[in-house]
Amino acid sequence: MIKIRLARVGTKNQPKYRIVAINEQNKRNGKFLEILGYYNPTVKPAEIKLNQERIDYWVGVGAQTTTAVEKLTSPK
Repeated sequence: MIKIRLARVGTKNQPKYRIVAINEQNKRNGKFLEILGYYNPTVKPAEIKLNQERIDYWVGVGAQTTTAVEKLTSPK
């Protein structure tokens, strides 16, 4: 099953995250299918960039989003 989840990048004490489509059996930072955006919580306000077209595509073909990604992608 395909999941849309966060993959951590960045250095120690400065986390940044990629939003990726990945097979759920792969490791958190393992081989992913596609990068769908990024999230930088270290700046104020938090920086979020999403490719909404591709997220909608992956959800349309059966991918599931994690709760963290749902919170980031939901309109505020």
